Amino acid sequence: MKKSQKEYVYKIMKSPVGVLKLVGSEDGLAAILWQNEKPNRVMLNIVGENKKLPILVETEKQLKEYFAKKRTKFDLKLDFNGTDFQKKVWKVLLNIPFGKTVSYADVAKKVGSPNAIRAVGSANGKNPICIVAACHRVIGSTGKLAGYAGGLENKATLLTLEGAKFTS
Repeated sequence: MKKSQKEYVYKIMKSPVGVLKLVGSEDGLAAILWQNEKPNRVMLNIVGENKKLPILVETEKQLKEYFAKKRTKFDLKLDFNGTDFQKKVWKVLLNIPFGKTVSYADVAKKVGSPNAIRAVGSANGKNPICIVAACHRVIGSTGKLAGYAGGLENKATLLTLEGAKFTS
């Protein structure tokens, strides 16, 4: 996937899962990146810092509420950048209820491609808007934690915060 030519700005936020880089534009929130983010996992043209961009200020406020257990659903304007298939998967992630988990196979069925479990896993791994588009709520069919861009420890932290059931 080629890098977006649109320009994005970022705001840094400290959280219980480490430093997060919130990325967006006037079109909405485009990414929440991890402190130890793999280069090129999310391809955006980030041109600088802007601590006052309204969508980033609102994202930080809602994330703080989430971490304080005062918010179970996000209400943010999102600006997903990806393929049509990835966007379908990410839309499913937005609808997984707080505190619930689903398997990769469940997501594959929901996007109408029940045999595309690996493709769903790949799209899940490229989800640019972690936490808000709840890729941490997708776990292996046995209930075990599987891959997470922020690391399995952070995935477990988020699921525990939500009271979700999983095996480690």
